Formats: sequence, C-alpha cells, structure tokens
Amino acid sequence: MFWTIILFLAVLSLLVFAHEFGHFIVAKKSGMKVEEFGFGFPPRAFAIRRGDTEYSINWIPLGGFVKIKGESGQHRGDADSFASKPAWKRLAVLIAGVTMNLVLASVLLSIGFMIGLPTAIDANMPAGATVEEARMRVMTVADGSPAARAGIVAGEELLSMDGMTFESAEDARAYIQENGDEGIEAVVAKADGAFVTVTVVSEDLANLDVHGVGVGLVKTGLVSFPFHLAVYHGVTATIAYTIEVVRAFADLLRNLVVHQKVSVDLSGPVGIAVMTGEAAQLGITYLLQFAALLSINLAVVNVLPFPALDGGRILFLAIEAVRRKAVDQRLEAIVHNVGFAMLMTLVALVTYRDFVKFGGHMLGAVKAMIGV
Repeated sequence: MFWTIILFLAVLSLLVFAHEFGHFIVAKKSGMKVEEFGFGFPPRAFAIRRGDTEYSINWIPLGGFVKIKGESGQHRGDADSFASKPAWKRLAVLIAGVTMNLVLASVLLSIGFMIGLPTAIDANMPAGATVEEARMRVMTVADGSPAARAGIVAGEELLSMDGMTFESAEDARAYIQENGDEGIEAVVAKADGAFVTVTVVSEDLANLDVHGVGVGLVKTGLVSFPFHLAVYHGVTATIAYTIEVVRAFADLLRNLVVHQKVSVDLSGPVGIAVMTGEAAQLGITYLLQFAALLSINLAVVNVLPFPALDGGRILFLAIEAVRRKAVDQRLEAIVHNVGFAMLMTLVALVTYRDFVKFGGHMLGAVKAMIGV
C-alpha cells in the first residue's frame, strides 16, 4: 500500500507537471506574467521565487495550478496581463495544458514500444515488430455463461484446450465452435499463478446459429520496435486511444442525458491509486501504458466545455469572439466557482464510492504492512 501511494503520487505529479508546464511555458512565451506555479493545492508547504514567478509546493498532492496575471479578467490595461492579450494567444495558453498531456502520452507510449508494450497481436503485425511473451487472454466472460459457471474470470490466461495450444484467437474460437458440444477441458492460469483445469460445455445459441462458451479471447504480447518506429507507433497509438476516450465520454454523456444513468464504472483518486498499484505489479511497461491512458483522459476531461475546466474557459473565449465583447468578469468568476464546487462534489462522491469498493482491499494491505 505504501509503494502504491508513492507510485500514484509520482504518476499524478508527472501528469500535473506536464499539464501545468504547458500553460506556464506558453504564457511566458506570450509575454504574460506568471505569478505562481504550484504543485498540489493549499495550504502551502513552502515556496521559492525566481524572477516574477513564485514556485510553490502545497500540502494536498492531488493537483496543481498556474496563476497567470489577469486570467480572471482583471488588469486589462497591463501589457503583461492575460486579459490584455489577443484572443489567439489566450487560446494558445488554454489549450497548451491539454496538448502537453497528449505529448506526454506519446512519449510514454513511445518508450513503451521501445522496451515492449502489451498489445493485441494477430497475423498482420506491422513491419519491424518484435513480439515476446505471447499469451492467449480471456478478455470478457458473459454473465451466466458456461465459462462463468466453470469459474473462468476475465483477465486469466488460457493455456490450452484439450491439450492443444493455439496460434491465434481465431483458431481458438473455431475449435470451441467445432468441439464445444462434447465439452472442452481448458487449462487456465489464475491471478495467483495457479494452473486450474476446468471442463466447459458450449451453449447452443440457436438464434445466432453458433455454439459458444461466453468468452472473448485475444492474443496479447509485448510488442517492441526500433527507435524510429517506436516513436511513430507511440504517436499513432495516442491518436487511437484519444479517439476511443472521446467516444467513451460521448457514450457516457448520451446515456446520462437519454437514459438518466451512468453506463460506466467511474473511479476517483482512490480507485486510480489502486489501479496504479495493480499496473505496477504487472511491470514497468504496463505502468507506462496506464500512465499514458491517464494523461489522455486528463486531456479529454479538461477540454470539455464545463466551467472551471480549460474547456469552460475556451467556451467563454468563444462567446467573447462572437459578441466582440468580453463576458462580465464577475459573472464569469461566479460560473467558474460554481463549476468548481460541482466538480469537487463529484470527486467527493466518487471517492466515497471508491472507499466502499476498495475499502476491504486497502484495509487488508494496511494490516499486512503493520503485521496484524
């Protein structure tokens, strides 16, 4: 648990640093005065001043901020104020944080592809790819299916069926189709490392004219590339992941509006900390991939047009461009403050759910640490 917390804070600090550094460097290059560059949220632990900027470390290590002169609309007459700069420069500052998170994700995934990143593999792998530790994984198990009744769990490795191994997920699925009616003896590797043999009898899905056991199979391995190809695939993977995250958020919002329900299991700081520890236990490449996905999620969340987020400030900038007049400073401040309060309430609710969900796991880890 101790190292999980340390890793979580290290990953979070890296993501926050990249995001806030984007705002910081573009503001500086645009001639704006950056009054403070802070890690964490107040109360303040200590600070040092370099030039016009104060660099602070704060006691609540769950975020960070850059305080730019005039960012809330004041000091419009000062040349070094955010509010006095042209709209395109203000837009550049606002999107710089999101951009840096995507750049960070590309760097992390590129490093991952240099040393071997967990990836779904098939017969048509890209040129230059080297595959190691190829495994057949159970990605999904349908509720109430023959596989579920046999005790197979998503994430486990399928070692063999009836004593045979398979080169591809397609071959494994074809074997299930042809032989499942008589029952298949499958050997799976459990999360604790134990090998377990289970017998699974396929289910006749008459409407689909298929015979299945209710598992989704995929072959995965650690895929690596030479340096130049690793960078290329790191960038393309970032683009692909970003598109998938945007789609996931679109589905979330659509289900929330249309069906008044949340279609995914949200996690807050506690849940992310637990997942960070789990990724680290699998290996450095899994941790790199997880950190990259977190960075992409942070970028997408921040660009949403919600008050207090970068996207909300961009929305007010767009309104200003249409009206050819800035929105009243007090009104904008009220909207952002209300938005921030709503976000903190949501974080508190999700964190409470995380404690309910992971509380037993955390308590067990703490007891193990203190020898109880």
